[in-house]
Amino acid sequence: MALSTTTSLRKFEKSLPIALLRSREATTRLFKPFIDSHDLTMPQWRVLRALAEADALDAKTLAERCVILPPSLTRIFRCLTQRGLIAPVDCNDARRHMVRLTDEGRSLFEEVVEESEPTYQRLADAFGPTRLDTLLNLLNELRDTVQNMDAPLKDDTEPVRKAAASR
Repeated sequence: MALSTTTSLRKFEKSLPIALLRSREATTRLFKPFIDSHDLTMPQWRVLRALAEADALDAKTLAERCVILPPSLTRIFRCLTQRGLIAPVDCNDARRHMVRLTDEGRSLFEEVVEESEPTYQRLADAFGPTRLDTLLNLLNELRDTVQNMDAPLKDDTEPVRKAAASR
């Protein structure tokens, strides 16, 4: 028999995952046209964006920073390399695949930023620059909190899972 949790469950509009998804979709719609106009996907843009702030990065670091699964990152590397936007970097450790932006990649990055910056400024002005900065800090803190909770959570919920499975 299923337990009724509707009385204690928070309302749909107060669901954190739903609110985060909706915010992501809304903000993505603001910036996607700039990325689309340069024949880039959002994951490709995230890789260019991450590389723009670093001299070179390895695939593992890029996958983590850009929230991209390694098989997808391999395809992204292939595409961006073929377009001349990134290039491999020699590395002493053959297990690490290091890449960097090419001059063409940096030029494209700067072009997209220049085109999209007025939209970012409009968003900051509408939401409030201080509130936007606070929101970004809070989201990073939330991510860190959840990641720190992750390991103990798995251990803590094991008895609950076993009890539920035996019902």
